[in-house]
Amino acid sequence: MVAFSGGVDSSYLAWAAHRALGENALAVTAVSPSYPASHREVAEEVVARFSIRHRFIETHEMENAAYRANASDRCYHCKSELFETMDRLLGELDFDHVSYGVNTDDTGDFRPGHRAADEHRVLSPFLDVDLSKREIRDLSRAAGLPTADLPASACLSSRLPYGTEVTVERLGQVEQGEEALRALGFEQVRLRHHGELARVEIAPDELPRALELEMTARIVGAIKPLGFRYVSLDLEGYRTGSLNEVLQIARDPIR
Repeated sequence: MVAFSGGVDSSYLAWAAHRALGENALAVTAVSPSYPASHREVAEEVVARFSIRHRFIETHEMENAAYRANASDRCYHCKSELFETMDRLLGELDFDHVSYGVNTDDTGDFRPGHRAADEHRVLSPFLDVDLSKREIRDLSRAAGLPTADLPASACLSSRLPYGTEVTVERLGQVEQGEEALRALGFEQVRLRHHGELARVEIAPDELPRALELEMTARIVGAIKPLGFRYVSLDLEGYRTGSLNEVLQIARDPIR
C-alpha cells in the first residue's frame, strides 16, 4: 500500500507500484480537515488516468490534543495516525507493507513524521535508491504524470506557526486564502497564519508581479475578508519549511 496524497512524490510512487504490481498495489489517500480539496482533485485525476487501484480513508488526527497543540512534533502525531489507520487496512485487505514517498531532499529538513514511519516499519523506496526531488520530477515527466511540475505541497496545518492551535476554522482560512492567491495567477504560494496577520509567501520569480501596487491591493482584497486584520507579503518569498526557521535543532534533521 502506498500513502498517496496526490503530490509529486507519492504520485510517482503510486504509479511505479501499480506498474510493477498491478492489482497487488493500492494507493491510499487520507482525508481530514488538513487535506486540501485541490490535492484530492489531483489524486483523483492521477488514479483515474492510470487506472491505479485506490481507496480514500478518513484519519482523525484532529481528535488528538497533542496534534492540535501544534508543537514541533505535530507531524509525528499526524503520521502516527495515518500509519495506524493504514496498518489496520493492511490486515483487512491482506497486504504486506505500507510505503511512502519521502525522498533524499527531505532529509535536509526537520521531518518528525519519519520517526512515525520508522516505528510502523513503513518502506521508503526513494531513500533506498537515493532519489531526489528533481529526479522524481524527471521520472514523473517521462511517465506522463500530470504531477511532474506541481509546486511543492504540504498539509494545511504546516501553515500555522508552532504553538498556534490547529483548528478547522484556521485550516479553512488558509485553504481559502491560498485558493484566492492561485486564482490571481500565482503558482507557488503559502499563507502563513499568524492570528490576525496573514503572511503571504510567493515564489521569488513571481514576487515582482506581487509587488505591483495594483496587485498588492488585489491580494489584500482577497485575503482580508477571510478574517484577517493585516496582510503582509514576505520579501524572502516562498521557501520550504520557513516555519522551521525558529527551531534550534541539534540532531538529525529528518527526525
